[in-house]
Amino acid sequence: MVKQTAGRDQLGEFAPKFAELNDDVLFGQVWSREDKLSLRDRSLVTICVFMGKGMVDSSLKYHIETAKKNGITKEEMAEIITHAAFYAGWPNAWAVFNMAKEVYADKEKKLEV
Repeated sequence: MVKQTAGRDQLGEFAPKFAELNDDVLFGQVWSREDKLSLRDRSLVTICVFMGKGMVDSSLKYHIETAKKNGITKEEMAEIITHAAFYAGWPNAWAVFNMAKEVYADKEKKLEV
């Protein structure tokens, strides 16, 4: 398991308790419960929640990158976004597709070099 430090790195001095909860509880205790739900499934759920809330910022990009690392293929990502579009909103889907294209293009660019 990778030790999450983003909360402490970005907010540690300003909001130490929030940073602790982010790193130790959300990413430490919740995401590590792989016996209850796989990392792959947690990634899928997280992306759908972000999409449904219209949160298409750098944190969503981080979770799309994490989903890719957790084994969600480009084809599966496209299907997830297409399915969620009918529940989360068409404009949200466009925004997430643009971000996902960027994340999944990185691998293809590296293979071409």
